[in-house]
Amino acid sequence: MNAVILFIIGIPAIEIYLMIKVGGIIGPLNTVLLIFFTAITGVYFAKIAGLSTMKSGFNQLLKNEIPVYEIISGAALAFAALLLIIPGFLTDIVGFLLIIPITRKFFISSISTKFNRNRKRNDDIIEGSYEETNKEEHEKDN
Repeated sequence: MNAVILFIIGIPAIEIYLMIKVGGIIGPLNTVLLIFFTAITGVYFAKIAGLSTMKSGFNQLLKNEIPVYEIISGAALAFAALLLIIPGFLTDIVGFLLIIPITRKFFISSISTKFNRNRKRNDDIIEGSYEETNKEEHEKDN
């Protein structure tokens, strides 16, 4: 819970700090134009990458394979587009990194290994055996 609150407060604080710093260097109007430019450019590239991912997913389906990576990659691209629409430079950097296929694959593999590690630790399986009995035998015993 504390990490979520820190995340909700920390990201906008970093974004405001970066906007003030960049605005001090290139000017306020150029900063606003740069934010709009990165949003429009990022959404355009996310659209192109998303269409490429859909094409790859359909190719996997034609081969009778489940397009697991393509589904996760599509979700990552949608998240990248959302990050690029949100005004700010930190979210734009993360969004652009998710659009690039090499870094997107790195993010997906690092997250998937973390989930696999957590799933392997879950030892809630209790082994046992059972024996079927007839209803008549059960009634005789009682």
